Amino acid sequence: MAAMDADILDHALSDRAVEMARDAVGLPAGARVVVAMSGGVDSTVTAALLARAGYDVVGVTLQLYDHGAAIAKKGACCAGQDILDARMAAERIGIPHYVLDYESRFKEQVIEEFADAYLRGETPIPCVRCNQTVKFRDLLDVARDLGAEAMATGHYVQRGMSGNRPQLRRAGDPSKDQSYVEANGPFTGKLTE
Repeated sequence: MAAMDADILDHALSDRAVEMARDAVGLPAGARVVVAMSGGVDSTVTAALLARAGYDVVGVTLQLYDHGAAIAKKGACCAGQDILDARMAAERIGIPHYVLDYESRFKEQVIEEFADAYLRGETPIPCVRCNQTVKFRDLLDVARDLGAEAMATGHYVQRGMSGNRPQLRRAGDPSKDQSYVEANGPFTGKLTE
């Protein structure tokens, strides 16, 4: 993300894209929205779109581990250079940004369970468990604590309704669909009552 060109970001923030962001959030301008920022392009564009749409955007990045080689490694998921990229992106957008040290939660809720499942002869997928617990469940709690009315990510999914309940659906572009990442997450619609 650090190398994202200003022209690329400006193109992504077209008036039509900003209007689509407003429609997706469905809240009045000024409402607080927490954006889970990975340091990548998708979450950065999400944060920038929401800020340009007039929302009170707060960026949040989780630090899940901090081990030597990961410090300078790009794409290390919630560590090292990605955290720095998220921080720089938030600064460029002009929004506050917080890094949350979730290393012990990650170890307890994801790594230990992964190791136990592996020892039982299973083939666990730690990213799914992380998304169900540490990343999304805990981030929703943080968003509520920060007074947010909504939380956003850079994942490619569509929202819909099933009766009066919010529902996640596959993305319009099947090659970019990430609904499986959030499928079993704790999504409940609005964060405030």
